[in-house]
Amino acid sequence: MIADRMKNLHPYEPGEQPKDREYIKLNANENPYSPSPKVTKEIIKSSKKYSQRLSLYPDPDSRELKRAIADMLNKTGGVLCRAECKGRKKSGSGAEVSPSQFDKLPFNVTEEMIYAGNGSDEVLSFIFYAFFDGNKELIVPEHSYSFYPVYAGFYQIPLNKVSLNTDWTLDKAKMVEAAKKNNSSIIFANPNAPTSLGLTREEIKEMLKNSPKDKVFVVDEAYVDFGGESAIPLLAEFDNLVVVRTFSKSLCGAGLRLGYAVASPNLIKQITIVKNSLNHFPIDYVAQRAGIAACSDVGYYVECAKTVAFERDEFIDFLKKQNWHVLESQTNFVFCKKDGLKGEYCYEQIKKKGILVRHFKTPGIEDYVRITIGTNKQMKELKKIILELK
Repeated sequence: MIADRMKNLHPYEPGEQPKDREYIKLNANENPYSPSPKVTKEIIKSSKKYSQRLSLYPDPDSRELKRAIADMLNKTGGVLCRAECKGRKKSGSGAEVSPSQFDKLPFNVTEEMIYAGNGSDEVLSFIFYAFFDGNKELIVPEHSYSFYPVYAGFYQIPLNKVSLNTDWTLDKAKMVEAAKKNNSSIIFANPNAPTSLGLTREEIKEMLKNSPKDKVFVVDEAYVDFGGESAIPLLAEFDNLVVVRTFSKSLCGAGLRLGYAVASPNLIKQITIVKNSLNHFPIDYVAQRAGIAACSDVGYYVECAKTVAFERDEFIDFLKKQNWHVLESQTNFVFCKKDGLKGEYCYEQIKKKGILVRHFKTPGIEDYVRITIGTNKQMKELKKIILELK
């Protein structure tokens, strides 16, 4: 009765969703801040003033949304926390935004370079189908986004998991060597999850130069806006590069389910073919309008990203003073442990006090916990609990 391919499915386990009580959620790398007020207003307007649009199919190509995403990337250079705001209010809303000199793009991102979908997970699914073959190993880091093995099982793609270096960084040389040996594609998150560490743009460039040119090379930038280095500028040199992004983290939109890919127009066409072979209308009308509104108020999100990065660095300093081992995060979370305390114990004790953090039972990282950065008030509550851990 059940298809044989179901045997290869090992579903993704998301961060715990509380049901029995109210918790402070610092376990799913969500943004602690609400979306821009412009997003809320647009959702209300789209649902009320233009309610008839809900009875019609949305734009299947999300053209206006893709133009808005391209404009946002050109204004920020792809990294929000380093972008500059002028004439801004305290919230950043309505500010004029420009990229830092370090992040300024060598070209203009265009609509044809964007694919938009229902969250970056759906975008990743279509990328797996479009570019990774079942007769070729896919090269991934041993510890990275845990949806990669899920999709590999779904599409029956063999994985080659390359161990991380002892300092938790990606072993670039081994990954490239494995890709060259079998003429394989590479995918990794940058900054990586759950380790929070990132490669520089130059390091990614060297990997691209030495990897197979006829295989797609995917960089998943879910967290890059909090301090990493985007690979988008490298699209000027490498037409086999695909960069995946999301609205869920730095754009405060995990509940909207919006994600996108940036690549050459030819690769975007291939992803679109996969989408049109599955669901011709992937993003609903309200979500498209909300995404457009978010991109139009990018100054608000610049300030959110800067605030999260500040709170993160403050929290890292706090943990170090309490003799915790913590990696130098470039994300909106920290990956940390304390000698003498098991990761599961820390998770359970913190949960008892009303805060959820993430613990992985995966061998090799079981002593660590991953903690999302919340508001200043939430982090103060967490610090009190950590001081009591023994």
